[in-house]
Amino acid sequence: MLNIWQNEKKYLPLHVFMEYNMLNIVIFGAPGTGKGTQSELLTKKYGLHHISTGEILREEIERKSPLGLLADQHISRGHLVPDELMIDMLADILDKTANTKGYIFDGFPRTIAQAQALDKLLNERDTAVVAVLSLKVEEQELIQRLLKRGRESGRSDDKLEVIENRMKVYKAQTDPLRDYYKKKGKLFNIPGSGSINDVFEEIVQEISRLSF
Repeated sequence: MLNIWQNEKKYLPLHVFMEYNMLNIVIFGAPGTGKGTQSELLTKKYGLHHISTGEILREEIERKSPLGLLADQHISRGHLVPDELMIDMLADILDKTANTKGYIFDGFPRTIAQAQALDKLLNERDTAVVAVLSLKVEEQELIQRLLKRGRESGRSDDKLEVIENRMKVYKAQTDPLRDYYKKKGKLFNIPGSGSINDVFEEIVQEISRLSF
């Protein structure tokens, strides 16, 4: 089905496309850019399934499951969880939630290898990523946001040393995703420093312009 719509219906407006396929959105940005908040708003507006790998991993860590214990060894140091663990977890989620209008992938992919794996997972299920939203916020603002969140929530990864390392990891491993998705014509840069509502309205406007 996917190849048919790509080749013959590539100029379908969004509302028509959604009748036949899925609105799959990747949202990414440095830690603290508000990915989770915007994902929840998009989930409600478009009736999508929100996949937050960060939340899933934190739940596993709280339960002290085998996955959680292994993931905590990496997250507590500001490192990324190994690709094979993330991909296996994601494949299981996709299979359990197949009857949906689409997905918002929040926190995945974080590397080009993960992006390629996601493309493969979705292609095997006759669908694809439609749009990639890159939230942009100045680093110093992000650090202050995360420190505040750490004081309020007690999250182990919201301490200055860990935050600084997470920023370095993001720049080295996740930032290159912009070029990966830009070459595919799917990247939308979204200013993330405004109010929650302002950022959301900007995202909605970009989505409304999509055609296939």
